[in-house]
Amino acid sequence: MLPKIILHNSISLDGSLLNFEVNMGLHYQIAGEYKPDAHLVGSNTVKTGAELYGSTPPEEKHDFIKPTRNGNLPYWVIPDTKGTLKGMLHEIRRFEFCKDVIILTSKATPKEYIKYLEARDYDHHIVGSKHVDLEKSLELLYKNYNVKTILTDTGKILGNLLLNRGLVKEISLLIHPVIVGDKPYNIFDNIDKNIHLKLLKNEILEKGYVWLVYKVD
Repeated sequence: MLPKIILHNSISLDGSLLNFEVNMGLHYQIAGEYKPDAHLVGSNTVKTGAELYGSTPPEEKHDFIKPTRNGNLPYWVIPDTKGTLKGMLHEIRRFEFCKDVIILTSKATPKEYIKYLEARDYDHHIVGSKHVDLEKSLELLYKNYNVKTILTDTGKILGNLLLNRGLVKEISLLIHPVIVGDKPYNIFDNIDKNIHLKLLKNEILEKGYVWLVYKVD
């Protein structure tokens, strides 16, 4: 059995993920309403987000130990086959609303990165030869961690992969009252087929924001 995946993104009126200011408070307020068991986030999205806040702080002793937090908090699950986040994961682990970080790797993942993960007691799983096998990963999360609901608010690469594989059950879009115009980064650029949807929610929020929720048929 696979967990239910909800794709949640903030976009401009013309469907761009970038080149406008996201209302992060409203974005995460909506995300929190789903009460997911895990957040699935791409490694590039994590790296880009961390770099926005400046340089990564140095590691401390407690960064080598699993955090003890409320069991109802979600895991952060990150596919990272290339070791993109080596030296940065402690910044994610310190986030107070994260139970802990789970890393999905492959047989091609650098051994130095695996040693880095093991030295800091991160759960990590080989789920593919070169790339992460998404279906296998979801089965593992359901079986080993009792993850039944996953919210992903990652960039378009992982989101489009999940949609193309038929793994997304629901799409949540926070429409921002802005048009990006000639410099868009379209959320659904890499979808390779028509995906039929059923509208579940159409809610007008503060200051012209609109929250749309669709069920994927």
